[in-house]
Amino acid sequence: MAVETAEDRLTELYTAHFRSLVRLAAFLTGDRDNAEEVVQDAYVKVHGSWRGLREPDKAEAYLRTAVVNLSRSRLRRRQVAAKHRPEPLRDVASAESSAMRTVQREAVLHALQQLPRRQREAVVLRYYGDLSEAQTADAMGCSVGAVKSHTSRAMAALRPLLEDPS
Repeated sequence: MAVETAEDRLTELYTAHFRSLVRLAAFLTGDRDNAEEVVQDAYVKVHGSWRGLREPDKAEAYLRTAVVNLSRSRLRRRQVAAKHRPEPLRDVASAESSAMRTVQREAVLHALQQLPRRQREAVVLRYYGDLSEAQTADAMGCSVGAVKSHTSRAMAALRPLLEDPS
């Protein structure tokens, strides 16, 4: 039986989790175009520090935390850039069903962006990432009680933002 190398384990993590981590980064940053870049940077970070991992079996959690932290950094850089130039308008697909999905998705992303950063992270990790409260707390670097509080406040704030006006 061959010994599994860091590259083998990272390849397994990539195969199993890349797409879900890209979606996580897209929800956290509100920027689908650069989400893959954030996730690739996280994989590079994990690969570079693989020997330093105390518990290699927790590499998935470490990888998720790296995506969250890199997303935070991306948001901070974007805020600085936004102060100096306006963002261009996004193109909308012409097909009706595609347009409706885009409008709904944009409404959710816009509503998420209205939340404070920690509340947004809690909601995305819990409900989109389908993590337990404990896993969410670990990824955010806070207590389970704080996750519950952030999530509750976020859901209360999202309801009026996403209600149907008709």
